[in-house]
Amino acid sequence: MPRPTRRIAPRAAIATTLAFLTLVSGVSPGMAETFAYVGNADSNDISVFKLAESGEMTPVQTAAFTGVDKPGSSTPLAITPDHRVLIAGVRSQPFLAVSFAIDPKTGQLSPIGNGPLADSMANIAVDSTGKFLFSASYGGNKVALNPLNPNGVVAEPKQVIRTGLNAHAFLPSPDNRFVFATNLGSDQVLTFAFDAVAGTLTPSDPPVTKVPEKSGPRHFVFHPNGKFVYLIHELNGDVAAFSYEAKSGAWDEIQRTTALPEGFTGKPWAADIHITPDGRFLYASERTTNTLAGYKVDATSGKLTTIGSVPTEKQPRGFHIDPSGRYLAAVGELSDSMTVYAIDQSSGALAKLKSYPTGKKPNWVEFLTLP
Repeated sequence: MPRPTRRIAPRAAIATTLAFLTLVSGVSPGMAETFAYVGNADSNDISVFKLAESGEMTPVQTAAFTGVDKPGSSTPLAITPDHRVLIAGVRSQPFLAVSFAIDPKTGQLSPIGNGPLADSMANIAVDSTGKFLFSASYGGNKVALNPLNPNGVVAEPKQVIRTGLNAHAFLPSPDNRFVFATNLGSDQVLTFAFDAVAGTLTPSDPPVTKVPEKSGPRHFVFHPNGKFVYLIHELNGDVAAFSYEAKSGAWDEIQRTTALPEGFTGKPWAADIHITPDGRFLYASERTTNTLAGYKVDATSGKLTTIGSVPTEKQPRGFHIDPSGRYLAAVGELSDSMTVYAIDQSSGALAKLKSYPTGKKPNWVEFLTLP
C-alpha cells in the first residue's frame, strides 16, 4: 500500500502566514522592543511605556518605590550598561537608590532592593563597567561614588567629595576615564580621573573648567563621536559647545548659543540637553517658556545651527531621545504628562504626535531597546 504523501507548504505560503501574524500582532519574530521609563517625583513611581514603530506609546506599568514614603524634588534615573537594572534616586530622607530588575521581554520593572545615597542627589549615572554609580547633590554641594552589588543594588558610598556650589550633573566620559561634575552655583565644571579597577576618583589636571559668571552650568552630553561636549546653562539659557580632548579630559569652548526662543524676555530657566544617536541633532529644554530648542550639529567642527523652538509640556525638566533617533519624549513637572515628537530625519524639526498621562511631577525620561 503506498504511503500517504506529506504536503509541504510552499515558502510563499509560509511567508504570507508570517506576514499576517506580524500584521495582527504588531510584533515580528525576534523584533526588538523599545520602552520609555518616566521618573515621577510626587507619586514616587516610574511610568513604563512601550514605544511602537509609529511613535505611539502604550502604558505598560506603574512601578512604585518600595520603602519610600515622602516625595522628593525630582527622580533621577539610570540604567546599567547590560540593560538588566534600572536605578532611581530618591531625594527625600532617607536618601535611597531604588533598584529594579528589567524584564528583557516585557520591559516591566521588579524591585530588587534599596541602597544608600550620600545625600539628596539631583543626578545619577552608571559607569560603563556597570560596577559604580556616580551621583551629584545640588543642595549638599558634593558628588559621590557608590559601588554596585552584582544584583544591581547600590552599596554604601565609597567616596564623597565636596565640590563648589550646587553640583548638578556627574557623568563619565565616553571612555570611562574621567568623570565631570557641573557646579551650577560656582559656574564651573570639575574634572576627576576615574580608576575603574580600583573604583576611585582623583582630581584631574587641570581640575576645573570655568564658564561665564552667573550662567549656571547644569546638564551636558557628549557627541557620539567623542570629540565634542554640549553644556546647557540654567541661569542664562546658554548652550555651549566644547571640543573634547580624550587623552587629558580637557574641554575647550568653541561656540555659545542659546536655548531661549527668539524675542524672549524674562528670567531663563533652562533644564535638559540631549543629542540624537547619530549626532546630527541636539535638543534643549527651557522651563520659563515651556519650549524645546533644536540644533543641527556639524560633526566636523562640532558647531551648532539653530533649528528653532517648539512649545512643549509645562515646566519641561526632563526629556530624552529614543535609541533609533526618530522620536523625542518630553515630560512636564506641572502637567503630569509626556508628549512624544517625531524628529524629521532631514531637518531635525520636531512634530508633535501625542501626549500621555504619567505619574505626578514627572521629571526624567530614559529609553531602552530590548533585548
